[in-house]
Amino acid sequence: MQLAAIIVSLVLIAVGVALFGRAILQIYRFMRMGQPVPAGTRTDEPVQRTLTVAKEFLGHTRMNRWGVVGVAHWFVALGFFTLLLTIVNAIGQLFQSDWLLPILGGWLPWEMFVEFMGTMTGVGILVLIVIRQLNRPGGAGRKSRFAGSNTGQAYFVETVILIVGISIVTLHALEGAQHGVDSYEPEFFLSYPLVALFKGMSTGTLQNLTYLFAAIKISTSFIWMITVSLKTDMGVAWHRFLGFPNIWFKRKADGDTALGALLPMTSGGKPIDFEDPGEDDQFGVSQIEHFSWKGLLDFSTCTECGRCQSQCPAWNTGKPLSPKLLIMALRDHAHAKAPYLLAGGGKDAEGEEKATAEQLKDVPASALAEAERPLIGTLEENGVIDPDVLWSCTTCGACVEQCPVDIEHVDHIVDMRRYQVMIESSFPSEAGTMLKNLEKKGNPWGLAKKQRLAWTKEVDFEVPVVGKDIEDLTEVDYLYWVGCAGALEDRAKKTTKAFAELLHIAGVKFAIMGGDEACTGDSARRLGNEFLFQQLGQQNVEMLNMAFGEDAEEGVTVPKAKKKIVATCPHCFNTIANEYPQLGGEYEVIHHTQLLQHLIDEGRLIPVTPVEGLITYHDPCYLGRHNKVYTPPREIIAKVPGLRNEEMHRHKERGFCCGAGGARMWMEERIGKRINNERVDEALSINPDIVSTACPFCLVMLTDSINGKKNDGKAKESLQVVDVSQLLLDSVKTPIEPEGDGAAADAPEPEPAK
Repeated sequence: MQLAAIIVSLVLIAVGVALFGRAILQIYRFMRMGQPVPAGTRTDEPVQRTLTVAKEFLGHTRMNRWGVVGVAHWFVALGFFTLLLTIVNAIGQLFQSDWLLPILGGWLPWEMFVEFMGTMTGVGILVLIVIRQLNRPGGAGRKSRFAGSNTGQAYFVETVILIVGISIVTLHALEGAQHGVDSYEPEFFLSYPLVALFKGMSTGTLQNLTYLFAAIKISTSFIWMITVSLKTDMGVAWHRFLGFPNIWFKRKADGDTALGALLPMTSGGKPIDFEDPGEDDQFGVSQIEHFSWKGLLDFSTCTECGRCQSQCPAWNTGKPLSPKLLIMALRDHAHAKAPYLLAGGGKDAEGEEKATAEQLKDVPASALAEAERPLIGTLEENGVIDPDVLWSCTTCGACVEQCPVDIEHVDHIVDMRRYQVMIESSFPSEAGTMLKNLEKKGNPWGLAKKQRLAWTKEVDFEVPVVGKDIEDLTEVDYLYWVGCAGALEDRAKKTTKAFAELLHIAGVKFAIMGGDEACTGDSARRLGNEFLFQQLGQQNVEMLNMAFGEDAEEGVTVPKAKKKIVATCPHCFNTIANEYPQLGGEYEVIHHTQLLQHLIDEGRLIPVTPVEGLITYHDPCYLGRHNKVYTPPREIIAKVPGLRNEEMHRHKERGFCCGAGGARMWMEERIGKRINNERVDEALSINPDIVSTACPFCLVMLTDSINGKKNDGKAKESLQVVDVSQLLLDSVKTPIEPEGDGAAADAPEPEPAK
C-alpha cells in the first residue's frame, strides 16, 4: 500500500507541476495576443491596487452581497490558499505516517486552524453544491443563473474540493490517533469523534489508512492540476488564479466598478485622434485579437457563476443576451483561435492573410476554422456573437456591478458596437433616425433648436439665459443643463418646469443655455457612434467653457469648483461629469435630486402640504449603479408628508432597468417581453398610488407601460408616474423662510459626481 501510494502520488505531482508551469506560460502568451492599453491606465497607484485585491479577496466584498453563498465561498477560497501546506504534510505522511510539518506541526494555533478551516472548506463546498442543485438549469430553466454554464466542469471542481476537504479532516484525525490523543483536546475540537473512532485500531491499520488518505488527497489535488493545465479555458477553475490579476488591473484602482464613463476609443494602445485619425487605426473590435489584453484576461477569468445573468434585464425578459454567455463565447473563441494567432495568423486592413502558409502549416484545422468565424454574425453566418445579443444590451451596468471578479462587460459590448456602427454601418434601422437627427438638429427628435427654450414661456417667472439675460455663468450659482428630453419631450418638460420652479422658490440663482447646445451624445456613444459623440461633445465643451468665462485664445481658465452644473437627466449628468473630462471639460456636476435634498436640509425648501398615497421609487441605472446616487431621491420622498414608501423587490444596486439605456430608447423591442413592462409589473405587485423616478428616459418608459396596463384594465386609473421633483413641488407650495438662527444654512453642499 505505502509503496503504491508513494509511486502514484509522486508521478502525479511531477506531471501536474510540469503541465501547470506550461499552462501558465500558455496563458501569458495568450494574453499578449491582445492589444496594449494606454500607458499607466491599468498600473497606476500600485499600492492602492494591491489593497483593493486584498480587500476584495479577504473581505469577499462582492461575494458577500449574496449572503450564505458569499460566506460559503469565503471558506472554500481561503481554504484553498491557506491549507496548501497540508499537501506538504500529506507527502511527508506517505513516507512516515505520523510525520508532522517542521515548526508548525504540533503547534496548537496551526493545528486548530487546520481543524477549523479544513472542516469549513468541506461544509462550504457542500453548501455551494446544494445551492447549485436547487438552482440547476434542469429545474429552474432559463431563470437559473447556471443556465448555459459548464455544469460538468463545476461538478468536477466541487467534487475535488469536497474530497480534499474530507481528506484533510480525516488525516488530521488520524494524526491525533497515532499521537495517542485519548481525550478531547483543543486541536481536535471538531474531529475528536473521528479520533475516538480511530484510536481503537491497530498501528498497522492506522498507518495504512494514513497512506490511503494521503494518496487520495495528493492524487485528487494533482489530477485537478493536470486537468486544468490541459484545459486553460476552464474558467470555473482558473478564476481562482486569474481573479487576482484581473482585480489588480481593473479600471479603477480604488476598487470602484467600471461604470460611469466609457473608455475612450484606442488603437494600438493609443487614443484615436478623431480630427486626424491614422490610416491604420482600428475603430472598435471586429476580431478577438482587437480586444485589449485586459479584455482577454476578463474572458478567461469568468467563473460562470451567473450573477450577471441573473440580474440582466435582457436575459430576464426572454432576450438572447446573457452577459455570462457572451463572455464565455468570447473566451472559448479566443482560446480556440489562439494557435492560429500565436503562429502569426491574422488579417490586415484589406482582409488579406498576414501569415505565410509555412507559418500556418502546423496550426490545427480547428483553429484555422475558428479564425474564419466572424466575431459578429448570425447562426447561419457561424458568428461568435449574434447581432441580437449585441443590440439587446441596455448598458445598465447590472452585470459589472455584480461580477465578483470585476469583468468589464459593458466596455466590451460597446467596443463591438463601435465597429458595427462606424465601419460596417450595421445596426437596428430605427436607431439611424436618431443618429441623423443628432447630426442635423443636435437632438434625437430632430426638432428645431429654438424649441429648446419653449418651456420657459410656460412658467410664471423669468428663466435667465446665458448670452441673452446674463453675460456668463459667473453671475449665477448653477448652470441648469436642461437636456434634450427636458426641453423637448412633453412628459420630461413637466420635470424641467417643476425643478426650475423649486430653484426659483428656494432663491437659487441659475441659468440655462440659449438653445445652441446639442445633445450630450450619450445615446450616440452607447450605440457605438464614437465619432458623432466626439463632435457633439467637443461642441458642448467649447460652449460650456465659454459660458463659464473661459477663453482659450487669451489663456483664461476657470477652476473646476466654480463651474457648477445641475442636470435632471442622469444620462446628461453622467456624460458631462464623467466623459466630458476626456474632451477637456472639467465641471462640478450634480443631479437635481442631490441639489433638492441639499435645499431641504438647508431649510430653503420645506415640504408642508401632504401628498397622500403609497409610493415606490424606481432607480435610474445611470443615476444609481453608474454614479451611486441612491439616497437623495429617497430622502426627498421621506420628507414629503403623507407619502408611504415601499421598495420594489429589485432596488438600489439590484434595481431593474427601464429598458431605455444603451440607446435602446430609440430601438424597437421585438424579442421577448418588453423590459419596461417587466419593471412595471414589479411595481404593480405593490399596488402603489405613485411610481416615482428621477430620469426622463425612465419616466417615458414607465409611463408608456402603465398607460398600456390601464388600457388593459391591469392598473388603476389613478396611478401616477412622476419625477421626484414634481412630488416635492406639490408639497412645497410657497416660499417659507427657515426658522431658528439660520444654522441650517451651513449644511454642506451636495457632493458632485466623481
